[in-house]
Amino acid sequence: MNPLFHELFQKTRFLTNEVNLALKKHNLYASQWSVLYCIQKHGEMSLTQIWKYLNVEAPTITRTVYRLVELGWIDIRPGKDRREKIVCLSEKASEDFLTIKDSILEFENRMVSNLSKEEEKTLIEILKKIK
Repeated sequence: MNPLFHELFQKTRFLTNEVNLALKKHNLYASQWSVLYCIQKHGEMSLTQIWKYLNVEAPTITRTVYRLVELGWIDIRPGKDRREKIVCLSEKASEDFLTIKDSILEFENRMVSNLSKEEEKTLIEILKKIK
Protein backbone atom coordinates (compact mmCIF):
# COMPACT_ATOMS: atom_id res chain seq x y z
CA MET A 1 0.00 0.00 0.00
CA ASN A 2 1.22 3.47 -0.85
CA PRO A 3 2.11 5.17 2.48
CA LEU A 4 0.47 8.36 1.22
CA PHE A 5 -2.95 6.73 1.19
CA HIS A 6 -2.42 5.12 4.55
CA GLU A 7 -1.62 8.55 6.00
CA LEU A 8 -4.63 10.15 4.26
CA PHE A 9 -6.98 7.44 5.56
CA GLN A 10 -5.55 7.76 9.08
CA LYS A 11 -5.93 11.55 9.04
CA THR A 12 -9.46 11.28 7.65
CA ARG A 13 -10.51 9.02 10.53
CA PHE A 14 -8.74 11.27 13.04
CA LEU A 15 -10.40 14.42 11.68
CA THR A 16 -13.84 12.78 11.63
CA ASN A 17 -13.47 11.70 15.27
CA GLU A 18 -12.26 15.16 16.29
CA VAL A 19 -15.04 17.03 14.48
CA ASN A 20 -17.58 14.64 16.05
CA LEU A 21 -16.23 15.64 19.47
CA ALA A 22 -16.54 19.33 18.55
CA LEU A 23 -20.13 18.81 17.39
CA LYS A 24 -21.20 16.66 20.33
CA LYS A 25 -22.40 19.68 22.33
CA HIS A 26 -24.78 20.46 19.45
CA ASN A 27 -26.07 16.86 19.30
CA LEU A 28 -24.68 16.49 15.76
CA TYR A 29 -22.20 14.32 13.86
CA ALA A 30 -19.89 15.26 11.00
CA SER A 31 -22.15 13.69 8.37
CA GLN A 32 -25.13 15.66 9.68
CA TRP A 33 -23.13 18.87 9.79
CA SER A 34 -22.14 18.32 6.14
CA VAL A 35 -25.80 18.24 5.15
CA LEU A 36 -26.67 21.31 7.24
CA TYR A 37 -23.72 23.25 5.84
CA CYS A 38 -24.59 22.24 2.29
CA ILE A 39 -28.19 23.46 2.69
CA GLN A 40 -27.12 26.67 4.40
CA LYS A 41 -24.60 27.38 1.63
CA HIS A 42 -26.88 26.58 -1.32
CA GLY A 43 -30.37 27.22 0.05
CA GLU A 44 -33.23 24.80 -0.47
CA MET A 45 -32.09 21.62 -2.18
CA SER A 46 -33.58 18.34 -3.30
CA LEU A 47 -32.28 15.11 -1.79
CA THR A 48 -30.74 14.31 -5.17
CA GLN A 49 -28.87 17.61 -5.26
CA ILE A 50 -27.52 16.98 -1.76
CA TRP A 51 -26.19 13.47 -2.42
CA LYS A 52 -24.66 14.54 -5.71
CA TYR A 53 -22.99 17.59 -4.15
CA LEU A 54 -21.65 15.64 -1.16
CA ASN A 55 -20.74 12.61 -3.29
CA VAL A 56 -22.58 10.27 -0.91
CA GLU A 57 -24.98 7.47 -1.83
CA ALA A 58 -28.66 8.38 -1.91
CA PRO A 59 -29.81 6.00 0.89
CA THR A 60 -27.18 7.42 3.23
CA ILE A 61 -28.33 11.00 2.60
CA THR A 62 -31.97 9.99 2.97
CA ARG A 63 -31.29 8.42 6.40
CA THR A 64 -29.23 11.44 7.50
CA VAL A 65 -31.86 13.92 6.33
CA TYR A 66 -34.72 12.11 8.07
CA ARG A 67 -32.67 11.91 11.27
CA LEU A 68 -32.09 15.68 11.04
CA VAL A 69 -35.84 16.15 10.62
CA GLU A 70 -36.44 14.07 13.78
CA LEU A 71 -33.91 16.24 15.63
CA GLY A 72 -35.61 19.43 14.42
CA TRP A 73 -32.69 20.70 12.32
CA ILE A 74 -34.31 20.62 8.88
CA ASP A 75 -37.73 20.66 7.23
CA ILE A 76 -38.86 18.72 4.17
CA ARG A 77 -41.55 19.68 1.70
CA PRO A 78 -42.74 17.98 -1.47
CA GLY A 79 -41.10 18.94 -4.74
CA LYS A 80 -42.56 19.35 -8.23
CA ASP A 81 -43.41 15.68 -8.49
CA ARG A 82 -44.40 13.39 -5.63
CA ARG A 83 -41.02 11.60 -5.58
CA GLU A 84 -38.98 14.77 -5.12
CA LYS A 85 -38.31 16.07 -1.61
CA ILE A 86 -37.05 19.61 -0.99
CA VAL A 87 -34.96 20.18 2.13
CA CYS A 88 -34.38 23.45 3.98
CA LEU A 89 -32.99 24.49 7.35
CA SER A 90 -35.53 24.64 10.14
CA GLU A 91 -36.01 27.76 12.22
CA LYS A 92 -33.96 26.08 15.00
CA ALA A 93 -31.07 25.41 12.60
CA SER A 94 -31.17 28.94 11.24
CA GLU A 95 -31.03 30.34 14.78
CA ASP A 96 -28.24 27.99 15.95
CA PHE A 97 -26.19 27.85 12.74
CA LEU A 98 -23.65 30.51 13.71
CA THR A 99 -23.01 28.88 17.08
CA ILE A 100 -22.37 25.52 15.41
CA LYS A 101 -20.21 27.19 12.77
CA ASP A 102 -18.13 28.78 15.57
CA SER A 103 -17.50 25.30 17.00
CA ILE A 104 -16.40 24.11 13.54
CA LEU A 105 -14.09 27.10 13.06
CA GLU A 106 -12.54 26.49 16.47
CA PHE A 107 -11.99 22.83 15.50
CA GLU A 108 -10.48 23.78 12.12
CA ASN A 109 -8.13 26.34 13.67
CA ARG A 110 -6.99 23.80 16.23
CA MET A 111 -6.33 21.18 13.54
CA VAL A 112 -4.15 23.47 11.41
CA SER A 113 -2.45 25.34 14.23
CA ASN A 114 0.91 23.69 13.40
CA LEU A 115 0.76 24.78 9.75
CA SER A 116 1.77 28.13 8.35
CA LYS A 117 -0.59 29.84 5.90
CA GLU A 118 1.84 28.93 3.13
CA GLU A 119 1.81 25.27 4.18
CA GLU A 120 -2.00 25.27 4.21
CA LYS A 121 -2.05 26.72 0.70
CA THR A 122 0.52 24.17 -0.53
CA LEU A 123 -1.40 21.27 1.03
CA ILE A 124 -4.62 22.39 -0.67
CA GLU A 125 -2.84 22.62 -4.02
CA ILE A 126 -1.35 19.15 -3.59
CA LEU A 127 -4.65 17.57 -2.54
CA LYS A 128 -6.40 19.07 -5.57
CA LYS A 129 -3.97 17.14 -7.80
CA ILE A 130 -5.25 13.80 -6.52
CA LYS A 131 -7.85 12.48 -8.97
